[in-house]
Amino acid sequence: MNIGEIARRSGVSRSTVSYALSGKRSVSEATRQRIQAVIDELGYRPNAAARALKEGRTRTLGLVVPPPRRRLTPAQLEFVAGVVEATDRADLDLLLSPSGDDHDRSFERIVGGRRVDGVILMEIRLDDTRVRRLQGLRLPFVTIGRTARPQGMSWVDVDYAALIGRCVDHLADLGHRHIALVNRSAELLASGHGPAHRAKEGFADAVTRRGVEGVEVGCADDVAAGEACVQGILSAHPEVTAIATINEAALPGVQRALESAGLDVPGRFSIAGVTARHRAEQFHPQLTAADVPAVDMGATAVDFLVERITEPDAPPRRHLFVPPISLRNSTGPVPAPR
Repeated sequence: MNIGEIARRSGVSRSTVSYALSGKRSVSEATRQRIQAVIDELGYRPNAAARALKEGRTRTLGLVVPPPRRRLTPAQLEFVAGVVEATDRADLDLLLSPSGDDHDRSFERIVGGRRVDGVILMEIRLDDTRVRRLQGLRLPFVTIGRTARPQGMSWVDVDYAALIGRCVDHLADLGHRHIALVNRSAELLASGHGPAHRAKEGFADAVTRRGVEGVEVGCADDVAAGEACVQGILSAHPEVTAIATINEAALPGVQRALESAGLDVPGRFSIAGVTARHRAEQFHPQLTAADVPAVDMGATAVDFLVERITEPDAPPRRHLFVPPISLRNSTGPVPAPR
């Protein structure tokens, strides 16, 4: 039960319920009694952390998202959804702000102006200037992703290195000896994008460990890039029979390229990856993948941030998610030579 449901049943706005609970603005006695009746009926009690946070200055959390020129991937959208749902459950407000490209002023307005009580950062670089800025301000924050040296930070992340390694293991177990990694773009890799670097490292370690041949290719986050990327792989490396990927935005293009080349999946070609579950289920045939638990990650980040705000002396919290590989229909035994 949350403040939104109380508002719906009372026939008032969420802000009116919030004002009635906090006393920060007056509401009519009739409205207050109607809200209180619903609260009594439902047995609503704000949790201790939320009550403590309400005593702060803004009762607002900041979520720093990638710049608008880059469309959010399905997993990133689910991160946002998880954060939104968790802040609503805690009866808190959420302020979204883009960061990157020419949007650093927006980030600075949020953190420098103390418009929020704490910040959740997405798309973390291995060396991230925003993290250093928040550390200097002593503003509570949690990252979705982690830097190269995350000591002293609270964060949640996906173990991309281990999961790409498991994809390679699965493909190698099926007999594939020539495997390609479709990574994120070279631009993101050069910028120190954590998932891209960890996928690269995990892939290199796995192909060495399994004694198979590996080819890594950077790919922008869009359909056209995915199609061009796979066309390039098939042209330059016709021996490749399988792909592992973390680039979910490129998946429709990957599928299109394989269909254009007449490569039946999984009869003549296999693909596995790390992606949002519904993206894996939209692939044809459904993609063998580690389903990123993005909603849970977003909710966990909110829990960690509320603790950082209400208990500043508590030790940092961290959680590395390692979801299992869901075996679907996009992987099969290596095809016999024609």
